Parts: sequence; structure tokens; C-alpha cells
Amino acid sequence: MMAGLFPEVEPFEAGHLDVGNGNSIYWEACGNPEGKPALVVHGGPGSGCTPTHRRFFDPSVYRIVLFDHRGSGRSTPHAGYEGTSLEHNNTDHLVRDIEALRSHLGIDRWLVFGNSWGSTLALVYGQRHPERVSEIVLLAVTTSDPDEIHWLYHGAGRLFPDAWERFHASAGVSGRDDDLVAAYYRLLNSPDLSMREHAAAEWCRWEDAVVSGAEPNPRYEDPRFRMAFARIVTHYFHHGAWLEPRQIIRNVHQLHDIPAVLIHGQLDHSTPIATAQELADAWPDSELIVVDAGHLAGEPAMVEAAINATNRCGG
Repeated sequence: MMAGLFPEVEPFEAGHLDVGNGNSIYWEACGNPEGKPALVVHGGPGSGCTPTHRRFFDPSVYRIVLFDHRGSGRSTPHAGYEGTSLEHNNTDHLVRDIEALRSHLGIDRWLVFGNSWGSTLALVYGQRHPERVSEIVLLAVTTSDPDEIHWLYHGAGRLFPDAWERFHASAGVSGRDDDLVAAYYRLLNSPDLSMREHAAAEWCRWEDAVVSGAEPNPRYEDPRFRMAFARIVTHYFHHGAWLEPRQIIRNVHQLHDIPAVLIHGQLDHSTPIATAQELADAWPDSELIVVDAGHLAGEPAMVEAAINATNRCGG
């Protein structure tokens, strides 16, 4: 069991929670209704939760809570539809949504599990509500700092030059140093549908190249998913995730006494390991585990380390 995911499990309850501004977030709970509460914070931004996320926890031990962030997955309105506004979709809103969900479910404290962008949101939530967090487990650690965002859409091009040249050419900019996130943000907000669809496809093509490498993400085959994912990612990263530079590292003292396991792949091309190392150095209550893997949570070494961590936290 330690080397693979736990067996598939279905929710014992699910629903939609009205979080205001016309938004309703989908949530579900799996495993043991009387078990240790654990919240899964998915990546993206905008990827939505998946059945695989349920399987990082022993269902006999944990009450596993998943939710789709605003605009993604089964939450409504969906960002893949024309006319869906992202005005009320930012990091502060998502933190408030997590608290609203915790209160709705009658949970006092929970383990918070995040991967990729989800680790950024988990850290921000933990810093604002440390009294509600029992432990933190993070995979593919990010803080969405401007340097990390610049690396993902510019610096990583040195590792994937052909893919980056296409990504750059499709942005409609002339200079090699032009802000590609800003360029795609403009394209994805164009009144021209064909322009928006082309930008979404090219954005996801680059994500495939730098994040998953040889294995294309089948979710990108869905035009609605592509559009929502590209819109939400560019919306968040164009605005710096509404965080000050180095905000999470500066505020790491707010996580004092919260045990944490930070898991990062040494072959992660999209998120350099320096972020995880710096966070671990500044957070005495954390343990950094470096594994032989890339960025994806489903890689065998990531899975094994994550399940070891949740088993330890489950006691």
C-alpha cells in the first residue's frame, strides 16, 4: 500500500455551497465520516479536484474533503463559458471559501493537503487561519512568487526551446522578453472567440510541455476545460496571485507549531526546488523530502512520499 494509491472510494456526501457573488462551489466528503478531517486543495489554478485526490488518504482513517475552486470543475458558474466573470475570483475569495466550507461541515481543525498551485493556497490559508490547521502536506511546492511565475513561462523555455518558441509566437508579441502571461491574458479576454480558443489551446500545449513532458494531459482535450484552465491561470498569475513578492516566505512564522511535510521532485522543471528548500529552511516545523520525480502528484515517488506523510499524520 505504501508504494501506491489507496483503492478508489466514492463520496458519502456531496453538495454545492453558495459562497456569494453568484458563485457556488462543489464539495464532497469521502472515507470515514468520523475520521480525521483532511482538506485537499487542488492545483492549477483552475484544475478542479479529481477522484485521484481522494486516494492519497487511508479512507478508514480520514474524512477526506475535496472542493472545486471558483470557476472550475463542478463549481458554478464555470469559467469555460463565455460571459462568466472572474471579477470575484481571487486568492482572498478562495481562502474565504475554504473557511466557509469548514464551517458548513462543522469541522474545527483539519489537515491541509495541497499540490502545485494548491500548495500556495494551502500556505496562504494556513497563515491566515493557523488555529484551523492541524498539519500541512504539500506536493510540488510553490509560493507563486513573481520569480517562480517568470521561470515557468520564460526561464523554462531554455529547457524546452522548440515548445517555447511556439508558445512565444502564439502570444502575438514581438520581443522575447515581453510578458507572456500578460499577452495570453489579453488574448483570452479578446472579444474574438477564435482568438480565445487558439490562445487556450496554445497555453495548455505549453503546460503539457513543461509540466507533464512526454505524456499529454487528456483533460486538455476538452475545450471547456482548456478555456477555463487557461483563463483562470492567466487571471491569477497576471495579478501575481494577489500576493506581495515573497509574502509567503516572509510570513512563514505564522505557521509556527504546525507540522508540515514538503515533498518536491528533483526533476521538477516547472517549479525549481529552490522554493521548497527556502521554505523548509525558514520553517523549523517542516520536513523537506526530495524524491526522484517531476512535478506531477501521480508519479510513483510522489505518491509514495505523500501516502507515507498522510499515514504518519493519521496516527
